[in-house]
Amino acid sequence: MQLINIIKEIASGFIKAMSTPWWVEIKTAEPNCTYYFGPFDNPDEAKDAHSGYVEDLTGEGAQGINVEIKRCKPVELTFCASGID
Repeated sequence: MQLINIIKEIASGFIKAMSTPWWVEIKTAEPNCTYYFGPFDNPDEAKDAHSGYVEDLTGEGAQGINVEIKRCKPVELTFCASGID
């Protein structure tokens, strides 16, 4: 019976992970901020869209830009360590 419960937990975790949407996470060194753009249905959609977000941030003077495409559920779409939102 324990094996069945373990299999159910693994399957449940897998299903939850697969239903988690894709996001573009962009971190900037200056200002020290993290931005989330999305959600996207798949990583290809997020990859196609991310250059526009980078272009906008660059135009606003952001420096040290790092982009990551990942599955997550961000609580805040913009977080700045310096208190700038």
